[in-house]
Amino acid sequence: MHHPRRKPTTLAALAALSLVGVLGACSSGGAAAGGGEAGSEDTTYTWWDPYPQHDDSSDWAGRVQACGEEAGVTIERTAYDTTALTNQALLAAQEGTSPDVILLDNPAVSTLADTGMLTTVEEFGLDISDLDENLLAAGVVDGETYGIPIGANTLSLYYNADILKDAGVDPASITDWDSLTAALGEVTGGGHKGITFAGIGTEEGSFQFLPWFWGAGADLRDLDSPEAVEALELWKGWLDEGYAPNSVINNSQNTVWEEFLTGDFGFAVNGTWQVDSAAGADFEAGTVQLPGRDGGVAPAPTGGEFIMAPVQEDTARYEATRQIVECMTTPEGFVETATTFAYYIPPTADGQEALLTEKPDLEPWVEAVRNAKGRTSDDLGADYPVISEALWTAVQNALSGAATPQEALETAQADAEAGTS
Repeated sequence: MHHPRRKPTTLAALAALSLVGVLGACSSGGAAAGGGEAGSEDTTYTWWDPYPQHDDSSDWAGRVQACGEEAGVTIERTAYDTTALTNQALLAAQEGTSPDVILLDNPAVSTLADTGMLTTVEEFGLDISDLDENLLAAGVVDGETYGIPIGANTLSLYYNADILKDAGVDPASITDWDSLTAALGEVTGGGHKGITFAGIGTEEGSFQFLPWFWGAGADLRDLDSPEAVEALELWKGWLDEGYAPNSVINNSQNTVWEEFLTGDFGFAVNGTWQVDSAAGADFEAGTVQLPGRDGGVAPAPTGGEFIMAPVQEDTARYEATRQIVECMTTPEGFVETATTFAYYIPPTADGQEALLTEKPDLEPWVEAVRNAKGRTSDDLGADYPVISEALWTAVQNALSGAATPQEALETAQADAEAGTS
């Protein structure tokens, strides 16, 4: 196979990738070099993933090893938190010690691809024809596809059914921004708290703001557009009206969920990964789709990892690597990942239907994923981390009152242009 090299990894790329953090994980693990001398018969294959919470006794680790056995090799797995994994991958590319297989959060794919350290799915002869285009888009750079999503998660609007019933709010009536804001007025007017979300000054803040940003029709290349300003004015207006607490300025997604589980809030913005926790809450919890400004489902950002094959000097290793990747990305494999983690939706229509056969209550999340959008879509590629930091800074400045939404986003656009030119 031919594996073209792009420009070498730079420290700037390393710094940019550190901005795109995991939505929740703990650090762990050490490096393990992949590959060997050309023509070697080494049957140990290295695998890096961002799941340190799943140790060697977990179902996930068992799945990984089973795919290695199917390919006739032994897998040596190392788990890092996402930021550490990304940094380690970039350093390994410089040193020629990349693993055979790597799973990484989807916004980081384009930056790794830009270094020349990844093979393409075409080079590996992998079939991606059944994959949902909106989920695959995060791995497309300059028309080439790098890796395959093993599943996706995204955001939706959780609600406390007891509070909504007390306030006389029908969840089905929430179809656009006006109806949601009206519902918040009814909820807070009845003595309850309205909505909580994550406006923290990190990638999580951008992740949670994007459904409102995109739902207004805004574009990440134009951060100070009228549509973008309207989205930020929506959040700021909720704070000013008392519909959202000031804590949202510092809230992480975990903090949002802790607030929602108190039973005090009518609504919370959170993700697929809270499905099991919601089912165990002390109140009845439901979900509705995040609404667009004028109706319909707002595109929410996709979370989830891609499985990728870094370039190896010993190309004889690629055949077993291909078998490992295929094992993880069969229709059955996608569903097994979804049920193993309980928070991933398969990236194919067939996989989604199979999952719904087992877990029909996940139908709202399947719909949300089908409407979701990759953060690096629209050919943003490695520019996304710079744009995202400018955006979350604008959200912070507007919510804190340091600037108006218009002023905050004008500054953000100038910073994004300077950082990506």
